[in-house]
Amino acid sequence: MFRVVSQAGRVLLRGSQLQPLTLCNTQAQRYVSSGLPINTVILFVPQQEAWVVERMGRFHRILEPGLNVLIPVLDRIRYVQSLKEIVINVPEQSAVSLDNVTLQIDGVLYLRILDPYKASYGVEDPEYAVTQLAQTTMRSELGKLTLDKVFRERESLNTNIVDAINQASDYWGIKCLRYEIKDIHVPPIVKEAMQMQVEAERRKRAMVLESEGTRESAINVAEGQKQSQILASEAERVERINKAAGEANAILAKAKARGEAIKMLAQALTQQNGNAAASLTVAEQYVSAFSNLAKESNTILLPSNTGDITSMVAQAMGIYGKLTQQ
Repeated sequence: MFRVVSQAGRVLLRGSQLQPLTLCNTQAQRYVSSGLPINTVILFVPQQEAWVVERMGRFHRILEPGLNVLIPVLDRIRYVQSLKEIVINVPEQSAVSLDNVTLQIDGVLYLRILDPYKASYGVEDPEYAVTQLAQTTMRSELGKLTLDKVFRERESLNTNIVDAINQASDYWGIKCLRYEIKDIHVPPIVKEAMQMQVEAERRKRAMVLESEGTRESAINVAEGQKQSQILASEAERVERINKAAGEANAILAKAKARGEAIKMLAQALTQQNGNAAASLTVAEQYVSAFSNLAKESNTILLPSNTGDITSMVAQAMGIYGKLTQQ
């Protein structure tokens, strides 16, 4: 977190415990044994750095990048803070999930100093404090999740860790920008169990898909048979309707033809020699009917004078005459 930088921009020290270094140029004379820049009245602060100045042992001000003037002896540069984004590797640690599985997990922390005053006087070692806070927060958040959710909700886990760190580091003038989990290691036995679970899930999905395919096929077959029966019944109904309509039309046609025939016969009977024509027709029908006897049944009822055609015709004409007189 702490860095001592020369005016030429070369990093000399980094860390909270600064030790003296042996420099190979004349600028080494500007640093005392503590490793911090000494007060040479005129100082040039590099960009993205903040130098905390104390006057007679109390905080005085923070030097901004560029030209700065200090009072000798009274003013002293006490801390040098870098305002750049800092990357910290969080060491691997063990944590126990909600379902009592021990995990080995590590991560990367990205943070930035927003308030050099708080970072200098609010905590002894900001980098160490943030690292420890990230580790404890990670263990706490992992203890709230089961093993399956740890892998599925990795993004939300990172967000929760960042929020927890920012709540505590606000008093240190530090803001955690993001936290990324690098690797999650599980015990070999748990890994084998997870592989078996994945294979079982795949087999289950395959069986479900196969059963759904069979069900859809049976539904399609039943639906096809249903539609086929509906179409067949519709065709049969239409056929019956058409047949009935045809028979009705045939009956009407026959009745109409018979009516026309009767009308023509009536007109013919009123003409001259109509009775003779009717007698001839009756005689012809009698002979035709007599020729068909015993063709469809062995039981026959015959009149006593079967061979007397003249009497039969006279009898038929007599019946006809009585009907016309009525």
